[in-house]
Amino acid sequence: MIESIDQLLSHPLGMVLGFFSVAIMELLVFLACFELVTKYKCWTEIKKGNVAVAMATGGKIFGICNVLRFCIQAKSSVYEAMTWSFVGFILLLIAYFLFEFLTPVFSIDKEIEADNRAVGLISMIISVSLSFVIGASII
Repeated sequence: MIESIDQLLSHPLGMVLGFFSVAIMELLVFLACFELVTKYKCWTEIKKGNVAVAMATGGKIFGICNVLRFCIQAKSSVYEAMTWSFVGFILLLIAYFLFEFLTPVFSIDKEIEADNRAVGLISMIISVSLSFVIGASII
């Protein structure tokens, strides 16, 4: 089974499909993890029109995909890219907790849930910015 997967991944189109499949799977899993740690329900709030949640979630999506982009660019196999993108996700998750912890004046999650767009924007920018730092360190 593994040999047939490796044979498929040795072809350029197979590699594209492999990386694309891994990206979709990881994006869904990692977003579900973020959903578990936030105090609000991302997709429920987005459906209600909460722009701050949409910005924060969009930043997480961009951050996850950007880290994965660096992993694909730097690593020679799908397996290595998966391993390093997991490490990158853990670092993004740690950054999320640090952002919440290092802002003692107010609760980030409560402000985002209340549609405070300034906090949503900062959250998005932090996710995007740190994804470049994490990705660059993976290379």
